[in-house]
Amino acid sequence: MLDTLHSAASFIVAIGVLVAFHEFGHFWVARRFGIKVLKFSIGFGKPLWSRRGKDGVEYVLAMIPLGGYVKLLDEREAEVVIAPEDLPRAFNRQPVAKRIAVFAAGPAFNFILAIAFYWVLYMVGVPGMKPVIAAPPAGSLAASAGLAGGDRIIALDDQKIPTWSVLRAELLDRALSRGNTAFLVAHADGREQTVNIDLGKARVDPVLLFEDLGLNPFEPLIPAVIGQVVAGEAADRAGLKIGDRIVDIDGKPVASFQDLRSQVSARPGQLAKFGIERAGSSQQISVIIGTDSSHGEAIGRVGLAPQRMATEGDLWQDLRAEVRLGPLAAASAALHQTWQVSALTVRLLYRMVVGDVSVKNVSGPIQIAQAAGYSASAGIGAFLTFVALVSVSIGVFNLLPIPMLDGGQILFGVIEAVKGSPLSERVQAAGQQLGMTLLLMLMGLAFYNDVASVIG
Repeated sequence: MLDTLHSAASFIVAIGVLVAFHEFGHFWVARRFGIKVLKFSIGFGKPLWSRRGKDGVEYVLAMIPLGGYVKLLDEREAEVVIAPEDLPRAFNRQPVAKRIAVFAAGPAFNFILAIAFYWVLYMVGVPGMKPVIAAPPAGSLAASAGLAGGDRIIALDDQKIPTWSVLRAELLDRALSRGNTAFLVAHADGREQTVNIDLGKARVDPVLLFEDLGLNPFEPLIPAVIGQVVAGEAADRAGLKIGDRIVDIDGKPVASFQDLRSQVSARPGQLAKFGIERAGSSQQISVIIGTDSSHGEAIGRVGLAPQRMATEGDLWQDLRAEVRLGPLAAASAALHQTWQVSALTVRLLYRMVVGDVSVKNVSGPIQIAQAAGYSASAGIGAFLTFVALVSVSIGVFNLLPIPMLDGGQILFGVIEAVKGSPLSERVQAAGQQLGMTLLLMLMGLAFYNDVASVIG
């Protein structure tokens, strides 16, 4: 319950900031052009708070925090009575370039906010993990290229790779281009080697890409000593206890808790004999391994957690990294990061349309709220990174050429500028209906994915 409340609060804070900044972009540019603003609303639905400022604008905080709007004076609004002296300030009477600028300002402010957050993060220091890999599974592209557990990826095509997060972004970017990539690798014995991997052989879906590559973060070995037994799970039913050391499974040695997890995952539903050490004596305990199909593929699970967790600081100390830059370098890195995330978002949307990327990657408010809660729990840096990422996504989404979105209105403005006159009201109305249909379909997909993730 507390986790849910924490996620909800984090979501409201994040979305509130992003919506407010987006709408402020429209508001600020409209005011700079002398266009009269009637209402500035954060959220939809029933107003929770409202007041009229000295500038004549009605400021509103509404119940549903999933968006907002800025209402401008417009002669096309039937219920609005416009005084003659205000007619030059009506939005519909502005030159097309000014109208386009007002629509573009919202997404532009989302990009500006992301750049600002990334700039601060790079100056304060972005923590991460060194890109040291675990042993690649047999048959994966990394294994075929000769990479091994403990190898560190130093660079991709001469682009330095300081952390895992940078590695993920750069690999996804290159995978979308479907070409060969040169990996500069430092082996565990100190040797450096360049190997080429054809990323065109890997699927471009962000979830499946690293599975095909066989690249996973190296984890410090954790002793296979039980620290938690989940009630009702297979280990609990079999009689395993906290403090037991698991020595082997059906005679196959268990070197670490990661090894235990690997062996169990490969044997869903099977009967296995666990060799354990308990209070100085050896025992054999029969366990019927449970099955977990929540991710679409059946894997084994028994409901155990280690006595010593991998999150303990001393286990990870040698793997920690930090990217910290001066103000100018941080500004350049922030611009690059915002551009890269924007470009990746557009390319992934295209791949989704053509079927190369699963539509399951479309997240709704539930999954976004969960991510907000996780990032807030991890610290202010992680939360700001999350907000910056969502800000870029909102900016890109609103620039899509779909009527009802800023991008659709910008498209109408460009067409008007080219042909010398606005589109007919009939065409614009049809476009609005099409845009509403597309948005409802997208919202339905996002909510379906949310529900599916919760049920799963």
